[in-house]
Amino acid sequence: MTARSVACLLAVIALVMSGCSSLKGTGDKGYIAQDAAVRQIPIDERDQPIDVSGTDLEGEAISLADLRGGVVVVNVWGSWCGPCEVEQPDLNEGAQETAGVAEFVGINIRDASVDNARSFVRNFDVSYPSIYDPDSQALLAFSAVIPVRSPPTTFVLDAEGRIAAVIVGALPSVTTLVEIVEEIADETAGQSSG
Repeated sequence: MTARSVACLLAVIALVMSGCSSLKGTGDKGYIAQDAAVRQIPIDERDQPIDVSGTDLEGEAISLADLRGGVVVVNVWGSWCGPCEVEQPDLNEGAQETAGVAEFVGINIRDASVDNARSFVRNFDVSYPSIYDPDSQALLAFSAVIPVRSPPTTFVLDAEGRIAAVIVGALPSVTTLVEIVEEIADETAGQSSG
């Protein structure tokens, strides 16, 4: 391996590890905090539908394509991620408040054991399924549109399965998430009645 290859590899590793990590210099939190950034994408600027499938934490098949026709909220998380723990109660509340309007799916990344992910789900009473993605391969479909550097990151997909909004970092509030979901759901209702 050349010196240049090693330098490139180290740069990629640094980018991947730039969010939740056990890096020194992160204060007593144990992770690098991200301020939530909310970005909504106008309908005419949305890319292709996101096709992600895998197995959930119980080994059952799950596919985002099967959920098309309604709003889907996809949360990228890890059991080792402090901000993921902080935002989970808000995600649970958002899922309850938008029941019948949106489906929620998690993507669990970089957990060495599915048992760690299952423990997180039990501890935080998560009611929706998560794709187990220890090597973060499912994120490639999202990164083609909006690069995912670290969890937590939450995507809101429209009825066609396209990214309509993204929240990078922990959710700013339940209200923010619910309003985004309702706005995207109203787009679909407006298109079918127009």
